[in-house]
Amino acid sequence: MISHTPPGFVRWVKARISPTPLIFILAFITGLGAGACAYALKEMIRHISKWLTAGLDSSWPDWMLVALPVAGIVLTGIFVRYILRHDITHGVSRIIGRLRNKDYTMRTSSIWSPMIASTITLGFGGSAGAEGPIAYVGAGIGSNLARWMQLTPDQMKILLGCGAAAGIAGIFKSPVGGFLFTLEVLRMELVTISVMGVLTATITAATTAYMLSGFTPDIAFAPASSFDPAMTGWFLALGVFIGLYALYYSSMMTVMQRLYNSISNPWLRNLSGGLILAVALMMFPALYGEGYTVITSLLAGDASPLLKGSVLQSGGMPMALTAAAALIVAIKTFATSASNSAGGVAGDFAPTLFAGAVGGLLFASLVRIVTGVELPAEQMVYAGMAGMMAGAVRAPLMALFLTVEMTGRYEFFFPLLVATAVSFGIVRLRNLRSFIIA
Repeated sequence: MISHTPPGFVRWVKARISPTPLIFILAFITGLGAGACAYALKEMIRHISKWLTAGLDSSWPDWMLVALPVAGIVLTGIFVRYILRHDITHGVSRIIGRLRNKDYTMRTSSIWSPMIASTITLGFGGSAGAEGPIAYVGAGIGSNLARWMQLTPDQMKILLGCGAAAGIAGIFKSPVGGFLFTLEVLRMELVTISVMGVLTATITAATTAYMLSGFTPDIAFAPASSFDPAMTGWFLALGVFIGLYALYYSSMMTVMQRLYNSISNPWLRNLSGGLILAVALMMFPALYGEGYTVITSLLAGDASPLLKGSVLQSGGMPMALTAAAALIVAIKTFATSASNSAGGVAGDFAPTLFAGAVGGLLFASLVRIVTGVELPAEQMVYAGMAGMMAGAVRAPLMALFLTVEMTGRYEFFFPLLVATAVSFGIVRLRNLRSFIIA
């Protein structure tokens, strides 16, 4: 706790409000701030991306898809190294590190700097998400509120966790998903006051972002058919397929991150990542940005965005779509690692939703080719999203509720639960086997 006498306002507040209600009030303020910042970040990314891609040619190749991602990674690197002068990449990992080291004081610049850096990275084509930066922004809001109010270290920890969870809740419009983020990803030890504080922050953040966006979901899903319990076996099989894909995805992410970390020259690291991202976007422009528009199309039964402007756009349907889905799931991990680990500032969660959606489509296509069975592709896409996040992020409950809350389709809770549990189980079994052998 800071030793000097608190200013008059802080002294006045503490004299009239006991610690527990004060935590709830600050959690509410943190949620408002994080929700508003989540909305603002999405709008900034959307406008920059729209402006930069307005003149892109749908024919292949469009060489702007080489220039934009390289410029985005390099400009982000310049901003971080020469303007901020401190690293803000991999925001969620940095929050976890602070919690482990009991370092709850964050710079004031953490409230705004990740938003600018992420806007550059994702607006210029980074194939990743905004959740890592916004979680860092939310944590910065909570930490600085706690510092300004002269709270104890334990209270600062609660507000930091509230802010990080509120950032996730706001960017995905998922209050329960944001709350579960603190349990499964941050692994915070929650007692009654912290549970209520985090819930206050996440509900406030999600509601704020939802209101500011005009009460519209980021991903619309109007299923053509309802879930048939007789299809449960196929969702079990999908869980196995997605679980194995999650192992590949995570392994390649780790390999590429180590590769980028081994490059000591930051300019070379930025350029190498930008070029890898550029090649991926040249092959499949669908990898540009977060990919929510593509996910929405897949959920509506339209897979054509996977082929638009790609190396396979002149191929015959539906084999070209199957080939495109297979190639996209193979290279998505390289595009995301280039966006996150080569100098860009972005998140790791949204890419798993995109990868899982395309993985679900690929599963349905392969089943049709091999067995002749026509599965409801949009349901496989939907369950693949949750299953992939569960396996790749190792957070099954967060993945389940976050996916359902993003679309509001609670009637598919059971098939998503099946795919999520099996995918996570596959990953855990592989990790357990590796631990035993080691």
